[in-house]
Amino acid sequence: MNTLEHDLNALRATAPLVHNITNYVVMNYTANALLAVGASPVMAHAIEEVEEMAGIAGALVINIGTLSAPWVQAMKLAMKKAADLGKSIVLDPVGAGATGYRNTVLSELLETAAPTVIRGNASEILALAGLGGQTKGVDSTASSMSSLDAAHSLSERLGCVVSVSGAIDVIVQKNRVAYVENGHPLMTKVTGMGCSASAIAGAFCAVQPDSFQAAVSAAATMGVCGQLAFSKATAPGSFQIAFLDALAELAPEKLVELARIR
Repeated sequence: MNTLEHDLNALRATAPLVHNITNYVVMNYTANALLAVGASPVMAHAIEEVEEMAGIAGALVINIGTLSAPWVQAMKLAMKKAADLGKSIVLDPVGAGATGYRNTVLSELLETAAPTVIRGNASEILALAGLGGQTKGVDSTASSMSSLDAAHSLSERLGCVVSVSGAIDVIVQKNRVAYVENGHPLMTKVTGMGCSASAIAGAFCAVQPDSFQAAVSAAATMGVCGQLAFSKATAPGSFQIAFLDALAELAPEKLVELARIR
């Protein structure tokens, strides 16, 4: 059985609980994306419960899109607990490099626990690696291919997988590199696509012990569903609904057929 097919089947067979501490903007869409692909989402950020929630979840996804001090404290508690239990942690460094506060928070989170996967756009990865990177708010101003050295640097330094989204998604783990050439430009016109990609990476990490392969499966699933959604909807409003439908309707064999991975 193809690895992509295996991973999607495993995700749907187990419906892993994915604990998200994510931002206000995308919370609803991210939960729906996880449900559509076959996972079980929980959005829990209260300091009083995040450690307990991290303990029962299959994976933890940390997204710094809308920061506040109590949420940062909750992120640290959840990350430490997940790391202590050997659970996968996906970090989405939304807007890294945009403000000093975001950079400080990211440094603190990385000191708390090493993530399993870092998934972001090229500007965020460049900024996180300390190699520059200009962001326009939370949007990228660099291409995924331009961040390849930064991704390698982060992966070596933190011992994690780095997944960079773009026209071509780049996934790096030390000397392993994969390029996923799927997706559609309209995905950049719908808020929450990148955040959903991070959450779905968490879902695949919960069922695939090889975190590099989990990140590849997640990127391929997102990209293929973006293409399938565009075949039915060509404007942002309808596209976001068509994308959820594509996640729910995606057959593992179709994923294998359409995925362009090298």
